Amino acid sequence: MANFPNLFKPIRIGDLELANRIVHVPTDISSSHADGSVSERDILHHAEIARGGTGFIIVGATSPDGKTGRPTVTSLVADGDNHIPGLARLAEAMHRYGAKCAVQLQHPGRQAAIPRYNTMSTNDMVIKVPWSAGHEVIYANAEEKGKQARAMTVEEVLDMIELFSEAAWRVQQAGFDAVELHAAHGYLLAQFMSPYTNRRNDRFGGSLENRLRFPLAIIDQIHKKCGRDFPVLVRYSVDEWIPGGRDLEESKAVARMFEEAGVAALDLSQCITETPGAGFDPMYYEQGWTIYASEAIKKVVNIPVINSHTLRDPEYCEQILAAGKTDLVGLSRQLLADPYWPVKARQGKTQEIRRCISCLVGCWQESMLAKKEIRCAINPAVGDARYARMQKAKQSLNIAVVGGGPAGMEAARVAAIRGHKVTIFEKTGELGGAILGCCLVPGKEKMKWYADWIRHQIKSLGVAVRYRTQPTVDDLRTYDVVVNATGASSYVPDLPGANGSNVVRFEEVMACPKRTCEHYPGDRQMTRVGERVIVWGDHFQAVDTAQFLASIGKQVTIITPNRELGATIEPVHMYVVRKRFNQTDAEALTSKPYKHPVRVITSATLLEIRADAAVIMDREFNRITMPADTVVLCQVQPNSGLFNELLAAGLKVVNVGDAVRARNLKAAVAEGANFGLMIDRDTPFNTNGALMDDIPLDVRLELGL
Repeated sequence: MANFPNLFKPIRIGDLELANRIVHVPTDISSSHADGSVSERDILHHAEIARGGTGFIIVGATSPDGKTGRPTVTSLVADGDNHIPGLARLAEAMHRYGAKCAVQLQHPGRQAAIPRYNTMSTNDMVIKVPWSAGHEVIYANAEEKGKQARAMTVEEVLDMIELFSEAAWRVQQAGFDAVELHAAHGYLLAQFMSPYTNRRNDRFGGSLENRLRFPLAIIDQIHKKCGRDFPVLVRYSVDEWIPGGRDLEESKAVARMFEEAGVAALDLSQCITETPGAGFDPMYYEQGWTIYASEAIKKVVNIPVINSHTLRDPEYCEQILAAGKTDLVGLSRQLLADPYWPVKARQGKTQEIRRCISCLVGCWQESMLAKKEIRCAINPAVGDARYARMQKAKQSLNIAVVGGGPAGMEAARVAAIRGHKVTIFEKTGELGGAILGCCLVPGKEKMKWYADWIRHQIKSLGVAVRYRTQPTVDDLRTYDVVVNATGASSYVPDLPGANGSNVVRFEEVMACPKRTCEHYPGDRQMTRVGERVIVWGDHFQAVDTAQFLASIGKQVTIITPNRELGATIEPVHMYVVRKRFNQTDAEALTSKPYKHPVRVITSATLLEIRADAAVIMDREFNRITMPADTVVLCQVQPNSGLFNELLAAGLKVVNVGDAVRARNLKAAVAEGANFGLMIDRDTPFNTNGALMDDIPLDVRLELGL
């Protein structure tokens, strides 16, 4: 199905004709200037998506009133005429590549990142939503108290109607083709629409008609200021997945009311912020799980419907369009991972598509939640203009990459693209490294998507791979530069019983035994464990190991020295994991419950391992003997031995990924790609052991470079 006729069939939204059915659904990239004006990074990002062939691009999360609510600290703002010129440049950048475009207007209400406190809401309330960009800030030694929000007065509601419609007029003046209202996920309009959050007893609360009075008034004012031929879309949650929240039946009525009000298209989403699994749909959610929503809504309206959430494969998107289950397919994070998804699909190059793995690390945990700009764990080019300017190297170098994990493969990929000759040395019989530990974790199979994609890239680019090889310093002397990507591994701590037969490392447990895998190296074997298992450690190593062992019926106890398990792991994933540990499931998921709940003991350490038990010390310094058939070690440290030897021998070497410090996939990919991007014949090292590029000409002369 190389041509995907339904995916690339034109469609109209009101009087607006789109060239294809692919929509960039609104994504807050948090890259604007401090005042909310358009930045060059905003333009770079959205122009790249338009260049890749997306038919309709909705620019996300633009506040109509930056003073009372910005969803992220550097979101766009459209609350003054001074923002029109920048918005016009943004629209022009997308129109240049044939895309139609809209701006999503969003007031975050109670979930504002700015201001931090005294945020607006339907009612007075205290919320605890640690996975929201407007989460309560908890300092290192502070206690969580909850974030307070205050009820808007009627006068403030009426003023906000005017602010929304004025912002829409500015969007139109800037040359955008449409505007969208964000009424999903517990933000301000969603708060008024939801029976769960709206407890008002005035004309804006109570019945469905009253709860929709606010957004309907905004739509009416936009029509008055912009004309009814300027399309207005609404994004709202079909199911909020919380007792007392909106469900599918009410959402059908909502859809009819919006159509009657002149809305041009409906952009369907899921969840309220208290139920983040359904809204963020991390790895555990299957492709197309929300299709039921667009199927149902399409039966009650005659305007186009957009469905999104975990759509990754062009084949699947073509299928649901052909079946009439949705009118348009919405891609968000997928276009971060690969903005050229549409053109690759159109040309039948689907194997070249870098599918989003739904990890939420670059696009959420380490960006919006951390009050930073958006990135992508598997696409280091997001927001980095250097990759758009990438050119062939001045001279092809002979590069050795030691380690075939994500950092090593990404370094090899980018270096090979630039024309260098690259050899990967991998001590095992397969490429993948730490990624492969996810193969056994139910729900995390998407990690293999990236592993398969980059292994395909390594093969296509002609990178030489020497399996089952651990090179010495002498073996590497003939290379121009060496990349040390040896990763991190578990170690046996110095405590009584640590070398016993009932003690295993997590890598030995998480070795996938599937011989049917096309990458099976022939000698991968899993170490079996007993029924009662203690997992000692934290981070991905302990959490993933516990998930796998619990899924096969083991009684698992995790011992972590930290006061919270998985504090460094993306919080929506941990939200799902904690529910599973307690034998329940996150909203909309129906996985089989674990046979036994997973017990977590925080602020504790292991003192001794015995043949059938382990002695731990808890947070109150009590010594506890726990029965255990197996103890799995998940404490890790960087494999830095070879790197230190290479430095001592005077070889040019760069350390990347977990070999520097165990972190996550995003860090590994970014560091590997950065090496490949910078390395050239005249790229020197600075006194930190890092590569230096773009050295000023006068400094080059002074240094004799």
